[in-house]
Amino acid sequence: MPISNITVFMPAVLTLVGIPGLESVQCWIGIPFCAMYLIALVGNSLLLFIIKSEYSLHKPMYIFLGMLGATDIALDSSIMLKMLGIFWFQMSEIYFDSCLLQMWFIHTLQGIESGILLAMALDRYVAICYPLRHAIFFTHQLVTQIGAVVTLRPAMLVAPCLVLIKCRLQFYHTTVISHSYCEHMAIVKLAAENVWINKMYGLFVAFTVAGFDLIFITLSYILIFITVFRLPQKEARFKAFNTCIPHICVFLQFYLLAFFSFFTHRFGSHIPPYIHILFSSIYVLVPPFLNPLVYGVKTKEIRIHVVKMFPL
Repeated sequence: MPISNITVFMPAVLTLVGIPGLESVQCWIGIPFCAMYLIALVGNSLLLFIIKSEYSLHKPMYIFLGMLGATDIALDSSIMLKMLGIFWFQMSEIYFDSCLLQMWFIHTLQGIESGILLAMALDRYVAICYPLRHAIFFTHQLVTQIGAVVTLRPAMLVAPCLVLIKCRLQFYHTTVISHSYCEHMAIVKLAAENVWINKMYGLFVAFTVAGFDLIFITLSYILIFITVFRLPQKEARFKAFNTCIPHICVFLQFYLLAFFSFFTHRFGSHIPPYIHILFSSIYVLVPPFLNPLVYGVKTKEIRIHVVKMFPL
């Protein structure tokens, strides 16, 4: 692939546009984004405090929920502080290496969140389909090992993306990223060189992590529904199904937004840029915002402790 005469060699600084086409109203867009971030921060922190302080909640399902809350806080914070700086204070510049580090954090944390959702689905599968074996199977040692695996898997798979960008791509058409945060494809598209390997490895990571998790989460809930509908008592069916509703809600909103963002970035050339960037921002902001609300409302044990903390 020939390199254009107008290129930048290994830029030290990049510029994040924010939401292309909506620069004039970004200061107003930042207000609901900031509100959602603060609610997500408070909600997930409260969730973590309740799970840690209540011994009765030291069970696999709530431990995974605590891990999800901690991941949501880290994911939101790694994006929103810089994004709000762009929206409100025109702090659009970012060092190239800092941009790569933010990219690694974002995609690693998204992979961790996907892995936690898979762990929660498997926990519900064993609890409903094999209730007598649940305590034997999901020991604290296994939960710790699952936590280590879901953390190391995306961290190790995403790391080569940094190496491929840093070592392979030296010439860039522009230093302006039409995005509100540093995302893999947004950086790769700046390059004036052959980026086929970068694109293919990005697809490999996406399908190895999110694709694998999505398949097994779907299979888990199919088997759960089959088991639930075979229960003889209506009350038992309702109780079993009710424990899955929060997980299904979180699972659907996470993967629907994730795949929309993923495919529009690669194949949605006809979609206006501001639509794609808005949905990409919503994808990383809405799940952390909704997760504590969904689990706080639909999970009886957590709801009871919240009411105890804030009596009317």
